[in-house]
Amino acid sequence: MHNDKLNKLTDYPFDRLRALLNNLSGPTNKAPIIMSLGEPQHPPPRLLTETVNKSAGQWAKYPPISGTPEILSAIKDWLVLRYGLDANTINESKNIIPVSGTREALYMAGAIAIPQKKNKRQPIVLIPNPFYQVYIGSALMNRAKPVYMPATEENGFLPDFQTLDEKTLNQTALAFLCSPSNPQGAIADLKYLKQAIFLARKYDFVLAIDECYSEIYDTTPPPGGLEACQALGGGYQNVLVFHSLSKRSSAPGLRSGFVAGDQELIQHFRTLRSYGGALVPGPLQAASAALWRDNKHVEKNRALYRQKFDFADQILTGKFNYYRPSGGFYLWLKVGDSEEATKTLWKGAGVRVIPGNYLGKTDVSGKNPGAGFIRLALVQKPVFVKEALLRITKTL
Repeated sequence: MHNDKLNKLTDYPFDRLRALLNNLSGPTNKAPIIMSLGEPQHPPPRLLTETVNKSAGQWAKYPPISGTPEILSAIKDWLVLRYGLDANTINESKNIIPVSGTREALYMAGAIAIPQKKNKRQPIVLIPNPFYQVYIGSALMNRAKPVYMPATEENGFLPDFQTLDEKTLNQTALAFLCSPSNPQGAIADLKYLKQAIFLARKYDFVLAIDECYSEIYDTTPPPGGLEACQALGGGYQNVLVFHSLSKRSSAPGLRSGFVAGDQELIQHFRTLRSYGGALVPGPLQAASAALWRDNKHVEKNRALYRQKFDFADQILTGKFNYYRPSGGFYLWLKVGDSEEATKTLWKGAGVRVIPGNYLGKTDVSGKNPGAGFIRLALVQKPVFVKEALLRITKTL
């Protein structure tokens, strides 16, 4: 006996990748290079460990669900500085809640935003396609209908909300958006964000903007959802933004992020997490506060990613429909047969990537926009990324 909704969660990308490569071996004369998982391998700043050690006394205390005053203040100050927000429009105790990584928070967004019925129909969740798989888990576990919105080269690798009909919009309870997008690295500009927020308010759905890659960009800092709200001249109604230290600070093991935006929705987050959310331990909240207040290590991270994209420019230009992404740390390469290319790279080059079709779904047109692509995460040290790219060009 179990929750029957779990039966729909059958094709997690990394389970499929393991099954695809399970019986294959890489070359014995080449050290494997893992580019399938977006797990930053840059050393985290020493500030993290130093602050945890200084805060060791907090291990003896239950951490506050809503966050310590220190982390809330640090997050607010960072938002104000990063996005040029009016400090008077954001209240750290009402508009912000720390979470144990945004993976948890994005999943919980469905429980908060999706009602039993939306205008007497099954609620819809809009999902960019391809996408981060937690989005679909959030939808299906709350008995919503996922509607996959193609994010292809033709529409700038971002879902086109303007193409949706009235019936779909009236049924929509939650819409996910990722900027910079995973896996394509596209950035939603301020005009795009304002239009999406306008629709969310007009049709009364929650716009959940995954901004976890916002601090990894090439030249221009990506605008944010709260920034777009301010540009519209109002509050943060219907909008939630999700941020993480995993990518920004190369600290995926810290499991620390935050959600900010609509005051009522943040209160619902607080209520739900009171019953079942994983809390961020006190010493880790202290370390998180210190990291949000420090931008030097983030600038160093960006410089390393730019160096790796420079290598990609040198090695891949003119191949695999390569383009230099505006943000994030992925390459989205067109290779023909995604699975065959993935197997060939592992067997012949010792480079592990993930097929693009594993990150997407077949939509109403009968196409999976991830088919024919592979995703590479440039998370290893620059020397290893350069070696991997050279191996790829020699193998495919």
